[in-house]
Amino acid sequence: MRIISGELKGRRIKPPANKWPTRPTTDFAKEALYNILQHRIDFEDLKMLDLFGGTGNHSLECISRGCTDVTYVDLHKPCCRFVEETTVDWKIDHAITIRNMDVFAFLSMPATEYDYIFAGPPYALAQIDQIPDIILNRGFLAEDGFLVLEHDPSHDFTAHPRLAEMRKYGQTHFSFFE
Repeated sequence: MRIISGELKGRRIKPPANKWPTRPTTDFAKEALYNILQHRIDFEDLKMLDLFGGTGNHSLECISRGCTDVTYVDLHKPCCRFVEETTVDWKIDHAITIRNMDVFAFLSMPATEYDYIFAGPPYALAQIDQIPDIILNRGFLAEDGFLVLEHDPSHDFTAHPRLAEMRKYGQTHFSFFE
């Protein structure tokens, strides 16, 4: 995994390999997603929420592109520790708040509005189909913001009333909600 663009372009994200509980977005899919986002987002004015943050891949990419207000949420303590150590090492820790907690517990707290929310849950997560409604109905998405949910082909959101578009990159699908 690498940072695609911005101040940190080219830096490698190297999480520990043994028993790492994540499924990072492939560089191919991530690059395609950020090619879309760069035409829709002013990263410097962005308030971003990274749910099921894992390696911090998306948080770090947004910070590299100028975002200074990222909230990262993941339940797995070693993931949080890795992201914390990486942001300190890269001297960007001022731009991120790391929340080591269950995503659904975070989403049950009083809502803060975000301009861009990325959710990359485990593909086998039983509640994956509930994620858009929880986020959209609880007030986490700012009025002109959008949510990108990463999922595999076994989930279909085409009938969701707030789905704006869906992009497919092999087995990685990105559903955009507004």
